[in-house]
Amino acid sequence: MISVASFRRDFGYVLDGEAILPADWQSAFNIIGTVGQFFGGFACSWLADNIGRKRSLMIGVAICAGGCVGEILSNTRVAFLFSKLILGLGLGFYLTLAPLACSELAPVALRGYATAGVNLGIAIGQLLSNAVVKAFGERSDRWAYRGPFATQLFFVLFLAAFLPFTPETPWYLARKDKLEDATKSLRKLYGPAYDVSSRLSGILATIEEENTHQTHELGFIDCFRGTNLLRTGISTGVFLCQHLVGIVFVLGYSTYFFQLAGLDVSKSFDLGVGVTACGVFGNMVSWFVVESFGRRKIFLSGMASLTALLLLIGIMDVVPTDAAKWVQAACTVIYAFVYFLTIGAMAFAILGEASSTALRAKTMALATATQAVCGLAMNFAIPYMVNPDEGNLKGKVGFIFGGLAFIGTIGSFFYVPELKGKTFDEIDRLFAAKVPPRRMGDM
Repeated sequence: MISVASFRRDFGYVLDGEAILPADWQSAFNIIGTVGQFFGGFACSWLADNIGRKRSLMIGVAICAGGCVGEILSNTRVAFLFSKLILGLGLGFYLTLAPLACSELAPVALRGYATAGVNLGIAIGQLLSNAVVKAFGERSDRWAYRGPFATQLFFVLFLAAFLPFTPETPWYLARKDKLEDATKSLRKLYGPAYDVSSRLSGILATIEEENTHQTHELGFIDCFRGTNLLRTGISTGVFLCQHLVGIVFVLGYSTYFFQLAGLDVSKSFDLGVGVTACGVFGNMVSWFVVESFGRRKIFLSGMASLTALLLLIGIMDVVPTDAAKWVQAACTVIYAFVYFLTIGAMAFAILGEASSTALRAKTMALATATQAVCGLAMNFAIPYMVNPDEGNLKGKVGFIFGGLAFIGTIGSFFYVPELKGKTFDEIDRLFAAKVPPRRMGDM
């Protein structure tokens, strides 16, 4: 929304004829949503283990509705800040519960598609966001930014209408000894011809084996004990990598970055839409390769490719030619495609498989918290890097994130596992046997 002049005018000030949102408020607006995500993830993990995944997600939808309405009606910086906090809380519910529910609802053969599909929802949201901002952005009144905020309510209402008809996950119901409800859920998911009894027996066997090693009620501290420490590190590390490759800068600031690079407003909006459209396409392509090539190969190739693209963006910023800015724009579009095809989609697939079933809600809450903390740091730092009245680094930021991405690539080589086609019981045994993550695909 920072690329919309009327938003900067109404919530900022005019300097030399240009509307500017102060860097401190710009950082506050960007940061507050991630603060909400942080607390939302932890809150919904407790709710998910106590009242179920489905009911918790419905609560998250209600919170999002309140945040959306608040953004539309806000007239002051403080009111808008509070509304973004509420919306961030709801987003924390989604980022935690969506991969959790997908990993528990989908069969092993479709688990990669389902969990990678979570990122498709994010990509489509970003595409529609940029498209709506382009449609409204050149207006001179407040609806230049209120219009895009209002479109968020469509998705809230869509979820509110259809969530009541979705089944609760059989894993949650089995853990609560609601075996009849778990059977009904499995029949609803797989159809009457499916061998529900065999599937439920497998779920109960995995739960029973975990319970034999459980001597107390599990808490967040257990995510850092024994083999769960490695599983938690992998689950959170893949989301740390998303921030090391500069996703907040490249996608969150793409339209604004294009303007700073010297492109006019209309072309900047067009390219912003193009960036997210390529992201959606990349995520769709991931479905065709996730089960063929596996999570590890796709993730590692993505990290290496994004490192190269970021360094090229930085190099082009020091090349004194008009063509350089178009090369930067092309790199940004390619970046979006590669990111959503690789680490954007695979992070959710790896998260849904690496976390233990007993601690899945808590591990996913920690993954959401990792995203929030990293987003907090990036959203605070990036405005000071790129704003004309601050660092004004423009594309040179590519050097910073290129270096961080290289470090992430090295770490990913050693710690990102290949868990394609393995049941949760088989995954538990691999970690219990202390097989190195990079060797798990060979077992």
